[in-house]
Amino acid sequence: MKPGLSLRVSQHLALTPQLQQSIWLLQLSTLELSQEVEHMLDDNPFLERTTEEAEREEFGVAQADLPAQRDDYADDAQHATGSASSDTATSSDTESGDVTAPADAAPDWEGDGSADLSPDDSEWGGEARARHAEDDTEAQDLAHGHESLTDHLHRQALSLRLGEVDRSALRFLIESLNEHGYLEDPLEELAAGLAGADALEEQEELVHHFTVALRLLQSLEPVGVGARDLAECLTLQLRHLAARDDAQVDADTVQTALRICEQPMDLLARRDVRRLMQACGASDERIRAAMALIARLEPRPGRRFADVERNLVVPDVMVRKLARSSGDGQPQFSVQLNPDVMPRLRVHDIYANALRGHKGSEGHAGLQQRLQEARWFIKNIQQRFDTILRVSQAIVQRQKNFFTHGELAMRPLVLRDIADELGLHESTISRVTTAKYMSTPMGTYELKYFFGSGLGTETGGNASSTAVRALIKQFVAAENPLKPLSDSQLAEMLKEQGIECARRTVAKYRDVLKIAPANLRKSL
Repeated sequence: MKPGLSLRVSQHLALTPQLQQSIWLLQLSTLELSQEVEHMLDDNPFLERTTEEAEREEFGVAQADLPAQRDDYADDAQHATGSASSDTATSSDTESGDVTAPADAAPDWEGDGSADLSPDDSEWGGEARARHAEDDTEAQDLAHGHESLTDHLHRQALSLRLGEVDRSALRFLIESLNEHGYLEDPLEELAAGLAGADALEEQEELVHHFTVALRLLQSLEPVGVGARDLAECLTLQLRHLAARDDAQVDADTVQTALRICEQPMDLLARRDVRRLMQACGASDERIRAAMALIARLEPRPGRRFADVERNLVVPDVMVRKLARSSGDGQPQFSVQLNPDVMPRLRVHDIYANALRGHKGSEGHAGLQQRLQEARWFIKNIQQRFDTILRVSQAIVQRQKNFFTHGELAMRPLVLRDIADELGLHESTISRVTTAKYMSTPMGTYELKYFFGSGLGTETGGNASSTAVRALIKQFVAAENPLKPLSDSQLAEMLKEQGIECARRTVAKYRDVLKIAPANLRKSL
């Protein structure tokens, strides 16, 4: 075999550390981004938070998805030998899934984000204003002053005159409740976990104290707390009604409801009146009255103590209706980023200037790399919000009828439609629309909410699945409670509206809307 030289030209894309970070930041939610920013502030000494107004870096919407310049990735050419051209790599191209980074390649920030890219080392986010205490929403104020279920029960326990052992047992049971107010673990298991598997006498003593403490716990407010299952929870509330001797509640109905709770819960769930009549020995009218009483009880005693802050959604984008209209009379909408979620970051000027004055000193190369990393982090944060804004503007433009008329006017929209319009990849749109929220005149929605497949119509057009679900919800809300609409009837009603929708599809949409089947919606 004769050795020889050959020349071969090939082209491939390298996923640089900067683009990896850009993709990573794009998919983060608002909370995750805030945590990432705090981590970078703690880790990188060249990065600092600021409240001052400053000129934006030139990485705005117009530059967000343009091809990167060769100077930006000059150093990366050493790690991508054989590439024909690196200036065709864009943020959207790397989303396609065909690009992979070398497994053993360490992140290299040197040469990126140089002084040419950011001559003044200024912060991004000049449009964002500082957040003040008076700007916090009422929901946030309520969340910070919220009392948990355990705190509520501990406060009541302080008024009980108990010995030290019983007080400790009651405190232990309160801490063992789940978020709904149920005691999921049996008393024997709780005792075994404290005393050990071999200390049988100590276990029996603990079970005795836990039994006494459980009765005390179940006497506290909210009524039903400390129950081991749903049947016990409902029973506790019914006994409380019976003890109150409320004139508005019939005593015989309460007793019938107690007997119903002694039966398997699936009979109540299926509303099997006939079998409940046989099991309880009561008339049809009495059983229905008892079931109606049970329906008014609270199956989750801890519901009103749920942490509202955990469910608080902070929108990334704000949509407002403008007073003026377009030339054709259509309403106009303003789409803006929420300034409260935009980090205001800049490069630390003192440290950056000090580094420039000590070129060639020991450790200079490492510090220079951290400086470039800080600059690229600021750029990628800006590009993340610019991409979110562009996608949101495209969504508002496509779904303008929704912002005017509501869910029934929603149009079919898929990720590819927005991707083709903006020149991005579908995976980029998927990342942008996941865990990002938009505040609108109709409410706050995840960006993914505005996407939905289309169902065929008699006119040959398409109707959005979101609009179809809204129509089903409207039909059910207007139905006769004594004769609720079946899935087949709903499908026929949709057909009358010109929408071809099979019965199974109606059932699927009904489940998504958390609407019970017709037999469970029937009024007692």
